[in-house]
Amino acid sequence: MPERVEDGAGYPTARTVEDFAHNLAVVSARIESALRRAGREGEAVQLLPVSKTVPEDRIRLAAAAGCTVFGENKVQEAKRKWHNLSDLDVQWSVIGHLQTNKAKDVAEFAAEFQALDNARAAEALDRRLQALGRQLDVYVQVNTSGEQSKYGLPPDAVIDFLKTLPSYSALRVRGLMTIALLSSDIERVRPCFRLLRRLRDQAREADLIGDGGLSMGMSGDYEAAIEEGATCVRVGQAIFGARALPDSHYWPTPTAEEPPRPQ
Repeated sequence: MPERVEDGAGYPTARTVEDFAHNLAVVSARIESALRRAGREGEAVQLLPVSKTVPEDRIRLAAAAGCTVFGENKVQEAKRKWHNLSDLDVQWSVIGHLQTNKAKDVAEFAAEFQALDNARAAEALDRRLQALGRQLDVYVQVNTSGEQSKYGLPPDAVIDFLKTLPSYSALRVRGLMTIALLSSDIERVRPCFRLLRRLRDQAREADLIGDGGLSMGMSGDYEAAIEEGATCVRVGQAIFGARALPDSHYWPTPTAEEPPRPQ
């Protein structure tokens, strides 16, 4: 039974291609073990390396070790890296809250957006994407822990929000995403994952989400997330090494101007 790893604990900084290759192999092996425990052998789980705060030279090393997609939670940082690392054959997934004035940037460079949780962002993204003749894969973010410090739709608003998204033809809804409760007790974390899976199943029954992916689980709890049905895990520190500050420091806090509910 996996235990949740505390922020930064046991994650040495990867500084060479060999370091990254080793860390990727360890994470991949643990993903496979979690799939076996869950009776999901043979299923695929996307590993999304989260490179927020990681310098570009180390991202190059990670790419040389086999990473082909990177997750960033701040649009400005992601756009800078996309521009400066344009010679690499990699894609960028934006996994943090989107202010509508950044929609143009996301529409320009992102291959995926995993934090859609309000109609203003959906409308702004769709308008910018239409102008560029592009489509964008999106996940709808759900606040499964009920914490006021986190963005994401409240669970009881998810189905109604999904019903509005066919109006935005440039958005391809791939599934649901959540940031679970941060706790060293993995059994307190699991209910967040189970709630997201139930919501996905309800949305699937209503034909609102297709197959419906589940983006859930980070470095400290991705094995439990896989046991509960995750199809995408967002892993940063277990690949790149510990960050200077805990994960919660890098999450934006909802404000009156950008509330975590649909507008």
